[in-house]
Amino acid sequence: MRDPKLFKMYDSPISLEEACVDFICENLEALCEVTPLMTLSPPADGSDKPECHKEEKLTLKDESILPSGLSDRLLEQLSEKGKLKDLTMTLFDSNIATLRNVRMRKAGKLTTKGLRMLKGHKIRSLEAVGLTVSVNDLIGCLGEWTLQNLRSLNVARSTFMAGSKYCVVVGLSKLQNLQSLNVACTEFNSHGLEIVIEDLPHLEVLNISGTQVSDISSLRKCRDRLKSLYMYNLKMSHQESVIRILLELHQLQHLDISDEKDHHPFDLLEPNSSSISELFKPECLPHLKYLDISGAERVDEEALAAFVLAHPNMTFLGLMYLNACYEQMYVNPDHPNYRQDLAVTGLASEKQLLEGLERYPHRPIFLHKCLLGLFRITTLYRETRSDLIQLVVRGMRLHQMQYGIQMAATACLYNLTKGEYANKVHPSILRDVVELSLDAMETFPSHFQLQKNTLLTLCSDRILHDISFDKYRCARLVLDSLCAFNEAAVNRMSVAICSVLAAKISTNDSSLLGAQPKYMRKLLTMVEARMVNKTIDITMKFTLSALWNLTDESPATCQMFLDEDGLDLFLKMLEHYEFETSIETKVLGLLNNIAEVERLRVHLMKESFLLALRKLLHSRHIDVSYFSAGIIAHLSSDGPASWTVDTVDRDEILRDLGHVVMKWVTPSSEMVAYRSFVPFFSLLNCYEAPQVQLWAAWAINHVCSKNAQRYCMMLVEEHGDVILKAISECQAADETVRDICKGVIKMVEQEEKHTAPENQVTLLETVQYFYNSPQH
Repeated sequence: MRDPKLFKMYDSPISLEEACVDFICENLEALCEVTPLMTLSPPADGSDKPECHKEEKLTLKDESILPSGLSDRLLEQLSEKGKLKDLTMTLFDSNIATLRNVRMRKAGKLTTKGLRMLKGHKIRSLEAVGLTVSVNDLIGCLGEWTLQNLRSLNVARSTFMAGSKYCVVVGLSKLQNLQSLNVACTEFNSHGLEIVIEDLPHLEVLNISGTQVSDISSLRKCRDRLKSLYMYNLKMSHQESVIRILLELHQLQHLDISDEKDHHPFDLLEPNSSSISELFKPECLPHLKYLDISGAERVDEEALAAFVLAHPNMTFLGLMYLNACYEQMYVNPDHPNYRQDLAVTGLASEKQLLEGLERYPHRPIFLHKCLLGLFRITTLYRETRSDLIQLVVRGMRLHQMQYGIQMAATACLYNLTKGEYANKVHPSILRDVVELSLDAMETFPSHFQLQKNTLLTLCSDRILHDISFDKYRCARLVLDSLCAFNEAAVNRMSVAICSVLAAKISTNDSSLLGAQPKYMRKLLTMVEARMVNKTIDITMKFTLSALWNLTDESPATCQMFLDEDGLDLFLKMLEHYEFETSIETKVLGLLNNIAEVERLRVHLMKESFLLALRKLLHSRHIDVSYFSAGIIAHLSSDGPASWTVDTVDRDEILRDLGHVVMKWVTPSSEMVAYRSFVPFFSLLNCYEAPQVQLWAAWAINHVCSKNAQRYCMMLVEEHGDVILKAISECQAADETVRDICKGVIKMVEQEEKHTAPENQVTLLETVQYFYNSPQH
């Protein structure tokens, strides 16, 4: 058992705002209730009678009002966590919430039904990424104020078609005051470009990356006002005309003409391709601050250097996949032309790689290259870098089906979280690390190195003991990996992880795992192979621990253990590993779990086993003696009639049990952890064999005295204290047993006083105070 860490400093603490919003997102069901709602709509059949519809609405149970900042942040977080759907959107009714800057970067689950909740809000900026309904439908769900005042719209990776054969952008024309438009990776085309340039007189920022625009000549109409233009991965038909048009956009401050497409070899032979270097005349684009030419061809490095020097206000230069990034003026702080305030992406330095990770989350080829570079440099890190972990996790989340990215990212995550590094990373970040690692394991189950990378990351005390995540899913995937690959390191890490997780998942979950024949067979095979070779290594001990924890209070797993001949194997182990305390303890611990299952005890009624058990009962090691005593107590609890081994006298072994327990000296630490006291209750009620009661009472007293906060409350919740009180008041009960029961009851009463409930402010009240305070 680990001592609790009362104080821990993180390199990445989250704010109160983030903690509160995260709590609300994770506990929506507890904080909210679903209210039935009746709505009316015009009749579909043309009659005068409106149609009535039954709908549902999500409301806060305490009828709280969500302030503006909280509403925006909560909506954004629900979207990030993939929890944004039509019902969730009803929480943002304009009567209780105020939305101003709406960010929905995962809007794929929303229909017009949910989007209509936006109509009552006065929205200034709107992100709705990945919509499955059309952009025009989205615009139709906005209120009149928003249509007249919306300044920024981002509908990247959404659709303008949604069932239509044509790309319809007419809805955009309603946004007369729109200044910024992002239609990246949509069906937006050259005709749509002509429309928005003509109809949106205030448009200053335009992102048409990855669209079907092939002619940008219409941009000339806004050359006096367009300040930012992003054309990443655009297929342009005439490069010369493109360059000429861009040179006319003299107000440009941001220009992205990067390209990460894999070019066909014959493209290099195209005779009319002109060089992008024509842009790099020192007098051109005088206001430029941001330029990304990553992946461009035939870049004149000298011309580019002269251009950068002629633009002292430039703060960013994208040079991924370009030899220019290796120029000394971009990597060497001692170079006379090096500028500290100029961020550069490329492959030439750590700084360039990290800049690329930050700026290219949606560009898989660039991202993959950056991750490969990051892996190389993180092997040299000697400090925690939570900022990099978050960048890697973001890339993994956005490209879950890209094997190259997942492979490189899992390798980076191990380097960034191994050993002591993880201790200073905030739990919320490590939870993301685990979840994305498990996603990678599930997506690529047959890729050995990726599986090994994730196991290396997961095999961490900090992660396994302190972080909240789906431990059943993790254990299942780890066991799948164990079965798929027979490699020493994978075997060792897999059983180490499972030995911990099996004790932390519910008994239902452990039964689901343990009842799988392939898992049980693999674990027993590993044990048998080591027994045959008379090996005692860490893998053997972890495997035994995993089996022990999987069988804990799991009759189905115990039955599978017996079906796969585990009992015969374990009885042989008691012979092979005599006096090996660490092995004997784990073997007896598992057999104790089988003895707890009444219908399975008959399998343990073997003369050879009972004789060995009687000998082990007198072991000088209390762990071995304790579990031997537990098995004897369970086997004896069914009464004399169920004791079927005549050569081993029940009364004699019970006398031995009583004498041994009375001689035990309580160890200084907790010997064993229990999920429940229920298996002890039948033993406590075994009045005809006070030695059985004695062992059960001693065991309960031991764990309660070592961890009163956990076990005293568990005893009360399971009504075990009632049984102990009955024994303590029974004059016919054994006096020693009664005294132990009285001592436990006293501990329970003292613990109940310490844990009396106090007045607590709800987290939602904390959030509201935070947002309503003058400082905020």
